[in-house]
Amino acid sequence: MHTVSGGEVAGILVAVFWAILVSFLAVALARLAQTLKATTKLVADVTDQAVPLLADASSAVRSAQTQIDRVDAIASDVQEVTSNASALSTTVASTFGGPLVKVAAFGYGVRRALGRKDVEPAKASGSRRTVIVGRTVPAARREKRNRGKRD
Repeated sequence: MHTVSGGEVAGILVAVFWAILVSFLAVALARLAQTLKATTKLVADVTDQAVPLLADASSAVRSAQTQIDRVDAIASDVQEVTSNASALSTTVASTFGGPLVKVAAFGYGVRRALGRKDVEPAKASGSRRTVIVGRTVPAARREKRNRGKRD
């Protein structure tokens, strides 16, 4: 019989270990290859879908830029119209404002000078009210004020 030495047993163990290790590595490499194929297919699909989406996004950005340019033009036109309206308003106020105030003052003076005929009946009834700086003063208070001015 042939006896197996310790070195031969160790050599057999190392050979079995390497065979198992190579088997595990072969399985891992096969799975890695499948994963890489699936990833490559996924990237190709995403690229096929992304290119049209990027083209649509680019078109939308161009359209938005066109609309922004239009809004900017409209805003500048509105600003010009506003400044023209302001200038027109100032011109009209300076042209007609002074004369209208003078005419109104003249009319008030003429009415005051000629007197109004309906003033006497209103004073007799006591229901007439006087307006002072935008307020209505009852007749009783008005009489108190007028008494103070007469004395």
